[in-house]
Amino acid sequence: RILNCLEKHRIEAFFYIGGNDSMDTVAKLSDYLAARNSKIRVIGIPKTIDNDLPVTDHTPGFGSAAKYVAATVQEIIRDSSVYSIESVTIVEIMGRHAGWLTASTCVLRANDEIAPHLIYLPENNFTAEKFLEDVRNQMAKHKAVIIAVSEGVKLKGEENKPRVVDNFGHEYLSGIGKTLEQLVKENIGCKVRSIELNVMQRCSSHICSKTDIDEAEEIGSAGVRAALAGETGKMMIFKRISDVPYVMTVDSVDAHDAANKEKFFPAQWISEDGNDVKPEAVRYFLPLIQGEVKIAMKNGMPVHFKL
Repeated sequence: RILNCLEKHRIEAFFYIGGNDSMDTVAKLSDYLAARNSKIRVIGIPKTIDNDLPVTDHTPGFGSAAKYVAATVQEIIRDSSVYSIESVTIVEIMGRHAGWLTASTCVLRANDEIAPHLIYLPENNFTAEKFLEDVRNQMAKHKAVIIAVSEGVKLKGEENKPRVVDNFGHEYLSGIGKTLEQLVKENIGCKVRSIELNVMQRCSSHICSKTDIDEAEEIGSAGVRAALAGETGKMMIFKRISDVPYVMTVDSVDAHDAANKEKFFPAQWISEDGNDVKPEAVRYFLPLIQGEVKIAMKNGMPVHFKL
């Protein structure tokens, strides 16, 4: 049906924008077309705030989501710091298996923030006992403790609980923030709250990164050029040349290299205690959130383009 539709409308190139599952579709569709001697080219353009596509240095969408998360966590830090009583605030951030977005909260340290005091990623083992020990240690140093946690973090012993999944077999996640809030409430007894950032992380375009927007246009354009040159079954990727100054180039790889595969946050960038990230992470994330975009406004609100 897809082939018939493309031929009917004289479409010579098909660009599919998305993440792991989308690149699987690019690989399968390009293989199908090639087997039928079709000249239609299929190119994958990466896009996911999870930043978990392999091969590419990063993905369009991630920088803007990271910028929003960092700005929001900074506001939570300010709000929590004005009260005189001890408190713990747990911020639950998107990330099923890969903790890139949660880890990106470390960029606040470039502006001399100490918080988040604890950062937990799904790549690491996690136990209630170690979590409570970490919280107590931080409360001994700070009146208001801020914790960033990936939604995909699982308490030891709960890995085999019944799961609700989507059509791709991916688990619907949420609730680790509330679980940890209850743990602190029952075992420490201080003021505690959990905040789930939820869908705002992926749709808050009013604070997007100009670097992210510019790179999205650049990689899309490169995809068109690749198709015009006769390439098919490829995914466009970013290659980072350096952090400072930030230099990046665009290339293409076989879509099979990314189809249904995940890129995890590097183990060597996670602290030995498993509750924080190292300075290398700040150097990686910082260039991706640079620059501001002038947002069109009407009646004091951002203007949205609607189909």
